[in-house]
Amino acid sequence: MSSGVKVSQECLDKFQELKLGKKLKYIIYGLNDKNTEIIVLNSSTSASYDDFIAELPPAECRYAIYDYEFEKEGAGKRNKICFFTWSPDDAKIKPKMIYASSKDALRKSLVGISVEVQGTDFSEVSQETVHEKASRQSF
Repeated sequence: MSSGVKVSQECLDKFQELKLGKKLKYIIYGLNDKNTEIIVLNSSTSASYDDFIAELPPAECRYAIYDYEFEKEGAGKRNKICFFTWSPDDAKIKPKMIYASSKDALRKSLVGISVEVQGTDFSEVSQETVHEKASRQSF
């Protein structure tokens, strides 16, 4: 089911900047005040995974893109673009429903995502969890 929420052009532009420019490390997306459009809330060049996790509020939903870099044994450095759906247990029901029904609009417009991570608490978006998913899907 689709919520009818639109994806702003800035979301697509920032994603291309991360994917092709290789300067941005992550992008945090959210809904505008009227819940009609997905917008960019923040982006960063910080390579710290802790900085990225700190951007996920404990009681509000978000979408995020993270350019995860890791070493694959015998294959050298790898990069995987990860898509996060953050819907914490403490978030209110209405935003959770809107985010869940709007996810596909954003997800389908961002071409080149390798890993999808859904989190309801911080253990589900830990670096270890992301590393396991990313390295499992490497060639």
